[in-house]
Amino acid sequence: MGKPEQIKSYRSVQPYIEIMDCTLRDGEQTSGVSFLPHEKLMIARMLLRDVNVDRIEVASARVSEGEKDAVKMICRYARQIDKLENVEVLGFVDGNKSVDWICECGGKTINLLTKGSLKHCMQQLGKTVEEHVADIKKSIEYAVSKGLNVNIYLEDWSNGMKDSPDYVYELMDALVDTPIKRFMLPDTLGIMNPLQVIEFFRKMVKRYPNTHFDFHAHNDYDLAVSNSLAAVLSGAKGIHVTVNGLGERCGNAPLSSVQVILKDQFEAKTGVIEDKLNDISRLVEGYSGIAIAPNQPIIGDNVFTQVAGVHADGDNKDNLYCNDLVPERFGRKREYALGKNSGKANIARNLQELGLELTPEQTAKVTKRITELGDRKEIVTQEDLPFIVSDVLKHDAPEDNVKLVSYMVSSAYGLKPLASIKVEINGKQYEADSTGDGQYDAFVKALRKIYRDNLNREFPVLANYAVTIPPGGRTDALVQTVITWQNGDKILRTRGLDADQIEAAIKATFKMLNIIEN
Repeated sequence: MGKPEQIKSYRSVQPYIEIMDCTLRDGEQTSGVSFLPHEKLMIARMLLRDVNVDRIEVASARVSEGEKDAVKMICRYARQIDKLENVEVLGFVDGNKSVDWICECGGKTINLLTKGSLKHCMQQLGKTVEEHVADIKKSIEYAVSKGLNVNIYLEDWSNGMKDSPDYVYELMDALVDTPIKRFMLPDTLGIMNPLQVIEFFRKMVKRYPNTHFDFHAHNDYDLAVSNSLAAVLSGAKGIHVTVNGLGERCGNAPLSSVQVILKDQFEAKTGVIEDKLNDISRLVEGYSGIAIAPNQPIIGDNVFTQVAGVHADGDNKDNLYCNDLVPERFGRKREYALGKNSGKANIARNLQELGLELTPEQTAKVTKRITELGDRKEIVTQEDLPFIVSDVLKHDAPEDNVKLVSYMVSSAYGLKPLASIKVEINGKQYEADSTGDGQYDAFVKALRKIYRDNLNREFPVLANYAVTIPPGGRTDALVQTVITWQNGDKILRTRGLDADQIEAAIKATFKMLNIIEN
């Protein structure tokens, strides 16, 4: 992506790279994704306050009344924390309508969409470059008169540089001396490779040396991250990203990946707070309904999980299988998976975390049992380990301090589901009932009521809930419910297996409660 001396020279400068997150605009163009206004506000708050990105693009102007409500709320919040200019809205060359819409929302910055290729200008707009420039200048003049900052997108810039570079230069020559703060160069159709990005970006920087250029990548060829880094190496001062790589078609460059590669590989400076990347990813995952792939770098469930026993052995000796991407850097921790490839070292690491001490002979027996379970495609979690140990060593299973005595859940059309439960906790029985948004939700709310009102204790927070058919199973067989809980600063993941989904979830819940009590 550049000669070694070029990269070395780049590192010696250590530039600051603006990170502009467009999850709330471009990311919402993901098929099936539509954020509610309050969800947009929550994401915007976390991006600006916690993750500390430099800018966020939150909407397209004139889309809907719901979108207007969202932009108003975000602008109101941003004004309170003195970051209103960091909130940007996509606007159009539409006879001032976009400018008026943004002003009505309380916005301060418009990202004006213009045509960055001759084909788009002539075939979509049906205008000459001179006519398009005249319209753009009118929009800029009006926006500035209304007190707005103006950035400008050159839509389809990548094809413009490939097929009509003279058009791109003519457009730039006409606009470079206007009050535009940033020229934003998108690879709208995701067609470029890193070598082309370097070539075209350097031409732009050489011709317009005092201009702020952003790069906006799309991931159609799985090159969004590589192309973003090529742009930075070639003089880009800003990079556009989305949380979890959301975006139209194959998505955009993921915030987490761009951040760590910029920092670790290029020693570039950004304002991003890395230990909040996992939090924002989970928030967006929940609101969008788009699950994060378990092997997604930085934020996937599996990326800090060692499976092979030899890896755990090396880590035990001197962290031989660790790199700069240590999980603590991102508010996470390393895990050692339990399965047929685990080996004694993996088992030992998990036993150590649980505070269990076994002899080498006992560890070998436990390892054998876990390997047998792995061969049958069973999922084994760290929380299962004490029960496996007890079973293998012929001791009694740990006594359940929290037991379900009886329960009833019901649902009826037009009414909220109802749960009535009786539980025994440390030898004493308690009863409660509650309604909820679903049968399991009603069940958990009744449990929370017992813990709050009778025990004066906090009930763990449900962080994630997944229902699947067990690996190798059939649709008419058992269902597996895996629930992730946040208990203070600890994460617990428990599993329940049953023919009934609610029963499976209840089993996972009581397994978690007994782990805490024990």
